[in-house]
Amino acid sequence: MKKENNWNLPNLKLAQMRTKDKVKVEKTFAIPENMMNIGAGRKFYLRTYGCQANERDGESIAGILEQLEFTQVQTPQEADLIIFNTCAVRKNAEDKVIGELGHLKKLKLINPDLMFALCGCMAQEEDVVDLIIKKHRHIDLIFGTHNIHRLPELLYNAMMNKERTIEVFSKEGDVIENLPVKRFGTHKAWVNIMYGCDKFCTYCIVPYTRGKERSRELEDIMQEIHVLIAEGFKEITLLGQNVNAYGKDLGLENGFADLMESVAKCDIPRIRFTTSHPYDFTKEMVDVIAKYDNIMPFMHLPVQSGDSDMLKIMGRRYSVEQYKELFDYINEKIKNCSFSTDIIVGFPNESKEQFQRTLDLVDYCKFDNAFTFIYSPREGTPAAKMEDNVPFEEKQERLQRLMAKTNVHASAKNLAWQGKVVKVLVDGMSKKNKEIYSGYTEQNKLVNFTATDVKVGDIVEVKINEAKTWTLDGEKI
Repeated sequence: MKKENNWNLPNLKLAQMRTKDKVKVEKTFAIPENMMNIGAGRKFYLRTYGCQANERDGESIAGILEQLEFTQVQTPQEADLIIFNTCAVRKNAEDKVIGELGHLKKLKLINPDLMFALCGCMAQEEDVVDLIIKKHRHIDLIFGTHNIHRLPELLYNAMMNKERTIEVFSKEGDVIENLPVKRFGTHKAWVNIMYGCDKFCTYCIVPYTRGKERSRELEDIMQEIHVLIAEGFKEITLLGQNVNAYGKDLGLENGFADLMESVAKCDIPRIRFTTSHPYDFTKEMVDVIAKYDNIMPFMHLPVQSGDSDMLKIMGRRYSVEQYKELFDYINEKIKNCSFSTDIIVGFPNESKEQFQRTLDLVDYCKFDNAFTFIYSPREGTPAAKMEDNVPFEEKQERLQRLMAKTNVHASAKNLAWQGKVVKVLVDGMSKKNKEIYSGYTEQNKLVNFTATDVKVGDIVEVKINEAKTWTLDGEKI
């Protein structure tokens, strides 16, 4: 897409480029003096869709807006600025955002000064921005994943000059270190360790929307973690589109394993990480996880398909045999480890035999949880150009069969915890019953339990009395 009206529009071809240029690290963020109080007396509503990386971006957006003196509110009806922080992994997520933008358009009739902004991964897509330009003229500001630090200037232009503002950088990406942050949680925190992805799976838009793999320096990560510990956080999740690749761009041989060990030596009770790519998951990483009790025994290990030929077409870089070998090594080394995975059903031309191999793999691994989806074509990816001879009805039927099988294994895995005592990090209490609390075990099992003397952020022992397919019920002991 070409520049129009001084707009900087997304370009997927540019977003696909990868060079050996050194990543620029910036620590110079500051609110310009003339923009210091542009939010005074104004309220913002932020809605975030998608993954944990988007959630963490939302915390930075909120932090910037509060420095601009905006006040956050919980409903769009209260707001002077509505921001949609979006996801582009699947088409139905995009459709939901577009539908909601249309639904809320009427609020401008009540408040003509109301501003709408769209950011996140959808803003990096050419077809989405083109659609908004043509059919959603009430959207005042569009910015992408690479220029959140530019939000003060962009807002100033849109608000003061009354101009529709679009700035989306289609580039490999930088690392912006000193953005303000408003943590949405009080006991759990997200910590970015790297950004971007270079895997270019044939179905995935993320390498285009998030840029190349670029790691933060270890000292910057550790400084953030020490601040979180001082603030009383009990659990941190190390974030990246592909956390296992951490440090490769910095020339580190065992980057993620060494990083995890450094974090584990800190005084933090719980450490998690997401998302892992099996191709980059080394035995050294597994050994570090097994060595430290505060690295939680839970792996999200996306497999996508149980057929090696299908994995090759998907560009996943591993075979089913290699996935099983990694799975078995983790199970052998890490006691009581639980697993979740992602599986795509109905990838172009998936045969019945190939789908059956996926079911066979599910029986082999017996995942504790599986996120299962019908393939969703993403414009600009190689898979979107593939011909597909599998009827949609067949894909739906396969999804139902897969879900039924994953449910059986999830239920059996939960049943194994019945009668046992687990450690739960308390997230909160039920609004309906002040004696019912909820939280997650070390294995990432959701537990609802009775208690009378706990608070959010406590780690308590709970006896499991009843196991359900996706949750556990118990009582604090």
